[in-house]
Amino acid sequence: MNTTQTNFRDTALASELVTEDQLRHAMNELAKAPESDSSSSATLSEKKIAQQLVEMKVISAYQADQLLTGRTKLNLGPYIITDWIGQGGMGQVFKAVHEMLGRESAVKVLPLHKTTPEAIENFRREIRAQAKLDHPNLVRAFDAGEDGNVHYLVVEYIPGTDLRRLVRSKGKLSVQQAANIIKQSAEGLAHAHERDLIHRDIKPGNILVTPDGVSKLSDLGLAFYLNDATDPRAGKIVGTADYLSPEQIRTPQHITSASDIYSLGCTLYYAVTGKVPFPGGTPKSKARRHLEETPWHPRRFNEEVSDDFVDLIGDMMEKDPKERIQSAEEVAERLAPWAADDSPLLREEMGDRPRWMPAPIGSPDAQDTDPDDAVTEMAMHEISDTSQSSIHGTMSDDNSISGQHNKPPPPLSTVEQYKSAGRIDDAITFSMSALFVTAIVCLSIGILVGFIAGFLMAK
Repeated sequence: MNTTQTNFRDTALASELVTEDQLRHAMNELAKAPESDSSSSATLSEKKIAQQLVEMKVISAYQADQLLTGRTKLNLGPYIITDWIGQGGMGQVFKAVHEMLGRESAVKVLPLHKTTPEAIENFRREIRAQAKLDHPNLVRAFDAGEDGNVHYLVVEYIPGTDLRRLVRSKGKLSVQQAANIIKQSAEGLAHAHERDLIHRDIKPGNILVTPDGVSKLSDLGLAFYLNDATDPRAGKIVGTADYLSPEQIRTPQHITSASDIYSLGCTLYYAVTGKVPFPGGTPKSKARRHLEETPWHPRRFNEEVSDDFVDLIGDMMEKDPKERIQSAEEVAERLAPWAADDSPLLREEMGDRPRWMPAPIGSPDAQDTDPDDAVTEMAMHEISDTSQSSIHGTMSDDNSISGQHNKPPPPLSTVEQYKSAGRIDDAITFSMSALFVTAIVCLSIGILVGFIAGFLMAK
């Protein structure tokens, strides 16, 4: 056996994922097969051994790739890493199986380059928060631990995909499908709110959807408890720019559960339109638009959306948290009529759905949320020209006693702006009416003059 094959064999055995008997059996199977290329390199030969072990289901394809690079440690405590799931702003997530229980799980790992005392404390905070929750629409925590310098959290493994990937791959969802997913998420969120836990990062990427249509809210990396003065991120804007509530931008130290309702409303908007509320731009410009603008009417992108459903989205996305739907339970109740059909999100059902239309503004490449690392954590001064200018302007007007400032007219609510969307402006309506009346008068005069001229000629 050549050196390369010996190195792979040693690596596989050192990992304790492969036994001597399994390795010998894999090589015997390869020896029986006719060589397709007698000049194959040693590297190709070791890949063949790895592939044979994968086909024998001794190791996974991910494990084979890692062993081929020379890595021998593929476990965290009693959890054997079998695959890589993804990466977020707070760490990487792997698929794993408990070596004794045989139960598949997802393991979230705090990266070594982020292993600072503050990061470790935040990670432990997430672990403690997750451990206090137990609801069928929340990802459940199983275990947590340390392996050397690596800190990890073990949660239930959810087969399927997340809402962001589902929409990106299949296009906008039907109203029923979106209502079903968001209703379940609202029910899970209500459970967290009952325990004074605010998520702070509700977004499509944090809603997992199984093939049979069950949705589970995940990732409490930015969550905090109400009135928790020990949160090191107090006073900072944390979350994902496309889904930040106005108060998370204005007064991040005084947010409530209503902030999660706004973010869930943005997520519902995304589900039925295939667009984030404010596409394109930087986190700073998105923050400004959350404070000042209303998204495009959902019916621009989905003709199926009814007026009542648009009103629901608007009620969830009101700029003023006092005007917003106040509880996740109410969100779930109002979504119930559209989510009555519990049919699963089957591939056959979604396969022929047309892609969403191009956005009326911005480039087609700028319509979706930022990539996986789109978690924003900014001190208030970092967007001072976005939030503070708005805050100061509002405060100087609202608190003016001298009468030197003229108050602007009260802004329309989000629902009112949606209701007025697409209507012709009153001034335009008046101009068109005047033009129509003028045309009628001119036509009448013309007919009268013609009649008189005809009468005189006849005489």
